[in-house]
Amino acid sequence: MELQEVLRSTGAVREFTPEAVPDETVWRLLDTARFAPSGGNRQGWRVVVVKDPAIRARLRELYLPAWYEYLAISSAGLVPWAPVTDRAAEAEAARGAPQVAVAAGRGEGGFAENLDKVPVLLVLLADFRALAAVDRDFERYTLVGGASIYPFAWSLLLAAREEGLGGVLTTMAVRAEPEVKELLGAGPELAVAGVMALGRPTRRATRLKRGAVESFATVDRADGPAFTATGP
Repeated sequence: MELQEVLRSTGAVREFTPEAVPDETVWRLLDTARFAPSGGNRQGWRVVVVKDPAIRARLRELYLPAWYEYLAISSAGLVPWAPVTDRAAEAEAARGAPQVAVAAGRGEGGFAENLDKVPVLLVLLADFRALAAVDRDFERYTLVGGASIYPFAWSLLLAAREEGLGGVLTTMAVRAEPEVKELLGAGPELAVAGVMALGRPTRRATRLKRGAVESFATVDRADGPAFTATGP
């Protein structure tokens, strides 16, 4: 498949067939993804391949409260935990999470409720000692350190696509980071960057829909004219 087609059709996959993914395949994905760019080529990522059913079940338990909060806040028309938002409205909306959990418990559940059953479950950790976070001392929300971690996650998803697999990186478990780190035996120098689920998709990938270039690219200034293929 052409690279451009892969980039335009590799979306989040949350529904998998029961087919197991061999360790050899998972190793191969990690072996390819390790060539992702990172600051100073320090490769500050760590990956825990979660196999133990008890650890998987506990990880799911830690994941769900944040997921229900996310749904409750989203239903109020807010972007959950956005650095710039109406914090009072967010807190009010989050109080509806228990009701969301009760509603979810009435059915078979979706991806979140069955997280422990996905074929491959990985926890992505970031090693703070390896991140040149140039915005570390800013008063605003720090962002730059992720540039040395998340390209690895994207490379992992692309490598999975090459193998006929799909997956998704989700950050809900970060809301319970202390408990997740204790569960996995992660030291204080490590942070939870996300959880990745991989497997064989139940449906074929299709071309994704996204905002046009003109909706996010401008010329010379953030408030400048939209950048177009034909120029001004």
